[in-house]
Amino acid sequence: MDLKKAALDYHSLPKPGKLSVESSKPCLTQQDLSLAYTPGVAEPVKEININPSAAYKYTNKGNLVAVISDGTAVLGLGNMGALASKPVMEGKAVLFKRFAGIDVFDIEVNAKSSDEFIQTVVNIAPTFGGINLEDIAAPECFYIEKELKRRLDIPVFHDDQHGTAVVVAAALINALEIQIKKLDEVKIVFLGAGAAGCSCARLLKSMGARNIVMVDRQGVLDKNRTNLHEINSDLAIEPSSMKTLDDAMQDADIFIGVSAANTLSPALLKKMSPRPIVFALANPDPEILPHLAHAERTDLVMATGRSDFPNQVNNALCFPYLFRGALDAKAKEITESMKIAASKALASLAKESVPQEVLDAYGLKHLAFGKDYIIPKPLDSRLMAHVSSEVAKAALMK
Repeated sequence: MDLKKAALDYHSLPKPGKLSVESSKPCLTQQDLSLAYTPGVAEPVKEININPSAAYKYTNKGNLVAVISDGTAVLGLGNMGALASKPVMEGKAVLFKRFAGIDVFDIEVNAKSSDEFIQTVVNIAPTFGGINLEDIAAPECFYIEKELKRRLDIPVFHDDQHGTAVVVAAALINALEIQIKKLDEVKIVFLGAGAAGCSCARLLKSMGARNIVMVDRQGVLDKNRTNLHEINSDLAIEPSSMKTLDDAMQDADIFIGVSAANTLSPALLKKMSPRPIVFALANPDPEILPHLAHAERTDLVMATGRSDFPNQVNNALCFPYLFRGALDAKAKEITESMKIAASKALASLAKESVPQEVLDAYGLKHLAFGKDYIIPKPLDSRLMAHVSSEVAKAALMK
């Protein structure tokens, strides 16, 4: 298949783009028209003016999410600009609708600064029940999300950070069970200390991890480093003999890569403890290919970010259902407990019998919990009921 041609044809035919707006109410008669617009529309306007929460009753606010980007970190392509990010944002909208029945407006923002971007989002926020930030470069993404969460009373979620973290945590819960290890006892090495890496590390810490070593291009993050910023400085370890990835991998139980292709050599796998766990999540090419990793260590459990290998860490397992639960609970924010609830729900679903429809969707004859199946498949229709309900419960338990 000519992938380029197929992708361009998919996006341009039979009409450009991947989204359209459909009316949810009839507009066939004069009476319909008078209710849809003037004079009937004045009644819900007055109700909302008196009681702003009535917007959830009389408008689509409660099922509408904004997917917003400035295009500074599009997929693995880098700063492509706001307009070029639109196909990705439309794609995100398709997944929201397909998996969780959530409506989306994709919004691409040209902004001269983070503060200008923030103000733009604040200004349009009354339209929406939630804000999904997407493909925004680090470290600006941290400041943007923090400020929007502070200023808005609806859920704000940067999926590149937290969506990855939720799915990584879910996969790790099950990988640890298979490898007979405990989260509070293992040594975890992260290669990559950007948005995804830092968010993953923080979520695992909140779930009980106690020994996390972060490594970036310049080596181990320790408190002697003078080039750390607010976002990763709290993850720095006390100064030690560990300075490089090579040092850090000695007796490591878990490697989580959110970095670049081919950055984990088979030789480094030898340094890991018995029954290691390797999540090589760089896309499209992982830090180490599964066949190389398994050739070196037959005792490992492995995940990647790719759909053509077992155990794909895919954000589509998280964001539709996290928002579904948050919207259903009319949550004002997405909390740590809601993310943990999503992770645990994903982990538990992987232990249940896999329906025939899932096997058919992936051309499989059999799939069961084990080394090659530690997280559910994205096309599993049980995900919405299973994950969203647990998120909503966590939101309501505040």
